[in-house]
Amino acid sequence: MAEAPLATTLGRHRANFRPLTPLDFLDRAVEAFPDQRAAIWHERQWTYAQFAGIVQAMIDTLRAHAIGAGDVVAVMSGNRPEMLAAHYAIPAVGGILNALNTRLDADTIAYILAHSEAKLVLADPAGAAMMGEAAARAGVPILVFPGAPGSAQGLALLDAPPLTALSLAEGIEDELQPIALNYTSGTTDRPKGVLLSHRGAYLNALGNVVALGFDAQSVYLWTLPMFHVNGWGHPWAVSAVGGVHVCLDKVVPQEIFRLIAAQGVTHMACAPVVLYMLLQDPARSARDPSRPVRVASGGAAPTSALIREMGALGFEFIHLYGLTESFGPATIQALTPEQMREPPEARARLLSRQGIRHITANTVRVVDESGASVPADGQTLGEIVLRGNTIMSGYLKAEEASAAAFAGGVLHTGDLAVLHPDHRIEIRDRAKDLIISGGENISSLEIENLLHAHPDVSMAAVVAAPDEKWGEVPCAFIELRSGSTLDAQAMRAFCRERLAHFKVPRRFIFQPIPKTATGKIQKFALREAVRDPGFSSQEPQS
Repeated sequence: MAEAPLATTLGRHRANFRPLTPLDFLDRAVEAFPDQRAAIWHERQWTYAQFAGIVQAMIDTLRAHAIGAGDVVAVMSGNRPEMLAAHYAIPAVGGILNALNTRLDADTIAYILAHSEAKLVLADPAGAAMMGEAAARAGVPILVFPGAPGSAQGLALLDAPPLTALSLAEGIEDELQPIALNYTSGTTDRPKGVLLSHRGAYLNALGNVVALGFDAQSVYLWTLPMFHVNGWGHPWAVSAVGGVHVCLDKVVPQEIFRLIAAQGVTHMACAPVVLYMLLQDPARSARDPSRPVRVASGGAAPTSALIREMGALGFEFIHLYGLTESFGPATIQALTPEQMREPPEARARLLSRQGIRHITANTVRVVDESGASVPADGQTLGEIVLRGNTIMSGYLKAEEASAAAFAGGVLHTGDLAVLHPDHRIEIRDRAKDLIISGGENISSLEIENLLHAHPDVSMAAVVAAPDEKWGEVPCAFIELRSGSTLDAQAMRAFCRERLAHFKVPRRFIFQPIPKTATGKIQKFALREAVRDPGFSSQEPQS
């Protein structure tokens, strides 16, 4: 009898295939590092065996409330051990984790709960107060964590008995099933629900391990909200190597500096606004720069002043780029040892680029309107498109929006960039942020980078203001450093010396700039302000 062809005997078997899921990282950590520190919060700490007990206690609670395959569980909480545990417990029962921004208004919360058909809400006391009316309106029950680490009130999980074995991954049968549902900011319309898979989360987490250099000695400070695209995958990435999660309720510079020193923090991630807060706080004087901290940040290009001051404090800056639809960061720009010896201005110029793809992020291209790659000349503008295993499954209940996002077999980001000869990408603007004045394209990012170069400017944002003659003109919103007396006349003179005159903002507004909970500038709010009939886009020239 003839033997079967080789091709028919090879392929997927139970022995050689197991669905990819980041839940496996905790299974392994409990096996490999049961007595190693896993989480720290306030004055308490938990080993991986003890953290596994917290996760199991949450699983038991979810099952008691009939949470199972495909059920959405919303969580509104600060960075605390229960929020970390939710990233394992909810997917372990087949559920979908919906981590909610703690600054959402009641109307948006109610919309998300209804749209996602959430079955249960977990919250800390502050989140419960915010969720109350919305959850009641949606008919969704709430379980509330205790207010303090040692309290037994509410859903008290932190004193659960430890476990030395877990098998969370065994319950995952399909690696493409959703692990998380994250809603976009909804700046122009209702927020869209982005579905992320177990497979993508697994690969994205490993990409973060490689990109940021996590290992068993890593001590990660949670300055990034875990609700923000699942903390960029770091709840899974840090656990994958047996690192320590240092939970932080609020971004308070003095507390950040204290924890860095007390816990030996090696890594943190945050929006640039947090870094500016640290640099402007008196507590920086106690910082020991001989103990380096690697800081991953994204959302705005670093200025030379930021790079210089952070370097003096022993912070190593890494620039990341990504979006909710790509599980968070998809590209990285880090400096080589040779580049680290360059002057701050040169380092800032290099770090302003968004870099190259994560090792697990597959392809990143910059394309023209026909879908062809732009030349690597550092000048030709095109749209960043992504393709690979760390891309969303699609938008929940929004087939047309999903189809538009995936047109041409890629994910369209809407970000406009150039490709440098070394194949590093550099964003020049969002498509919606490009200012078209008298037929000329003006990059708001170019102007913002210049404004940030002024020593008195703490933060700046530029948007298009309507103009009868030119169609639209640049308008700058500026936050000044403490004690500064900078005025519009001086700012205009500074810009005129360094920009083409048609790019100089017609108006400079000195006021606090609205930001999201993750520190990103809410440009939609600024656009609304300049479109108000009472707002004049013209200002007498000096």
